Amino acid sequence: MPAENGAVADGEMKEDDEEQRDREAEAGGGGPAAAAAAAAGTSRAEAATRLYRRRWLIVLLFSSYSLCNSFQWIQYGIINNIFMKFYGVDSFAIDWMSMIYMLTYIPCIFPVTWLLDKQGLRVVALLAAALNCTGTWIKVSSVRPDLFWVTALGQFTCSLAQVFILGMPSRIASVWFGSHEVSTACSIGVFGNQLGIAIGFLVPPMLVPNIDDMDQLAYHISIMFYMTAGVATFLFILVVTVFEEQPATPPTQAQAAARSLCPEQYSYTASILRLLHNRPFVLLIVTYGLNVGCFYAVGTMLNRMIIEHYPGQELNAGRIGLTIVIAGMFGSLLSGIWLDRTKTYKQTTLAVYLMSFVGMLVFTFTLDLGHLWVVFLTAAILGFFMTGYLPLGFEFAVEMTYPESEGTSSGLLNCSAQVFGILFTISQGKIIDSFGTRAGNMFLCVFLLIGTIITGFIKSDLRRQQANQQVNSAAVGVGLLAQDYGAMAPNSPLQQVPH
Repeated sequence: MPAENGAVADGEMKEDDEEQRDREAEAGGGGPAAAAAAAAGTSRAEAATRLYRRRWLIVLLFSSYSLCNSFQWIQYGIINNIFMKFYGVDSFAIDWMSMIYMLTYIPCIFPVTWLLDKQGLRVVALLAAALNCTGTWIKVSSVRPDLFWVTALGQFTCSLAQVFILGMPSRIASVWFGSHEVSTACSIGVFGNQLGIAIGFLVPPMLVPNIDDMDQLAYHISIMFYMTAGVATFLFILVVTVFEEQPATPPTQAQAAARSLCPEQYSYTASILRLLHNRPFVLLIVTYGLNVGCFYAVGTMLNRMIIEHYPGQELNAGRIGLTIVIAGMFGSLLSGIWLDRTKTYKQTTLAVYLMSFVGMLVFTFTLDLGHLWVVFLTAAILGFFMTGYLPLGFEFAVEMTYPESEGTSSGLLNCSAQVFGILFTISQGKIIDSFGTRAGNMFLCVFLLIGTIITGFIKSDLRRQQANQQVNSAAVGVGLLAQDYGAMAPNSPLQQVPH
C-alpha cells in the first residue's frame, strides 16, 4: 500500500538521522551519554511527525462525496421554471429547495460539530455519505406531479448530509497534511464542493429540457435522479471501505500538540465561548457570512436573473453558473497555494474580498447590456474572487483560533453563511420581483462593501504558525547546544594535559 511504503521510507530516514546524530555527538567527545542527552532533548522539543501518501486519497474521496451533495443544492434552482411547471408550485417553493440546505444547517451544525470532536472524522464521513445516498433514492421515487412533498423530503435529507460535510475541509487538512500544504489541502476539499455546484449548474439544463409533455418531462427528471443515486451509492461504499480516522503519526507539531490534549480536558461549550470572545474571529464570522451569503443568493437567483433579460436561455443560465464556479475553483486552488507559500492570510483575504465587491459591481451593470458573452466574462471575474474566498476564510479562521477544533471554527463560519444566505436570497427575490435584477444585485453589492471594510479591521493573529515555529525553534536550540558541547569537550587525553 503506498501509505505504508511512504511510512517505511520516512521511518528509515528518521532512523538514519538518529544514527548520524549519535555519531556526531560521540565524535564531539561527549560519548553515548551526550548523544542520548541530545536525542532526549530533541524528542522533548519536537515530536515525531510523518506524512502518508494516503492523505491524498482521503481528501479526494471527501471531495467526491461533497461534490455529489453540492450538485443537488442547485439542481432545482437552475431549472426553476421547469420544476415549477412539473410540480405545479410557485418560484418561492422551488427557491426553498436551495434554501433548505441553508436552513437545516443552522440548528444542526452544533450537534454535528460536537459529534466531530467526540467521534472523529470517520463517523462523520459515514453519516454524510449515508444521508446523501438515502436522499437521492427518495428523490427517485418522487417523479410525479403530485409528489412535490416527496422530492422536498429527499432534498431535506440531502441537506442534512451537507451539515456533516461543510466543516470538514480544514479538519481533514489539519489531521492529515503537513504545515506547508494545509491550505492547499483545504482548497482541494472546498474544490469538490465547488465542482459539484458547477456540475449542478451545467447538467440539469442538459438532461431536463423545457418541454410541455409531462410524461417525457418525468422521464428526463428520473434519468437525472437515477444518475445521482447511482453515484451517491458508489461513493457511500467507498467511504465505508476506504476512509480512515487519522494517520498513525501526526503530520505536524501543531497536530501532535492537539493530540496530546486529554479528552477530559476538552469542553465543547467552553470552546465555543472562547471563540465567541475572540474579537478577530467574530469579525471574520460576520464577513465570511456576508460574502458566502451573497454567493448563495446569486446561485439561487441566477436562473431568474438570466431569463428576465435573455428569455429561453435556460441552458446558457446553467453555463453562466458553471463559469462562475469553474473560475472560483481556480481562485480557490491559487489562493491555497499562495497561502502555503506566503502565509499572508490577512492581506490575501482583504484583497480577494475587495475584488469580490468589484466583480459583483461589474456583473450588476453589465447583465442587461444584451450581450451574453459579456455576462460570461463578468461572471468569470465574479466567480474567481467570490468563490475563491471560501477556503481563505476557513484557513484564516483555523490560524487565528488554534488550538481550538477546526470543526468548531468552520461550523460557526458556515452557520453565519447560511443565515445570511437565507436572508439575502429571500430579500433579493422580493427586490427582483418589485424593482428588477439591477436593484437586487445592488442590494448584494452594499453588503460586500460592508464586509470589505470590516475585513480591514481584522487583526492577523496566526496562532497555528506561531505554534509550529516555536517547536521548530526549540528543536534548533537543542541542536545548537549539542554542537556547542561537542566543540568544548576534549577529544583526546592529550587535549586534557595543560601546556
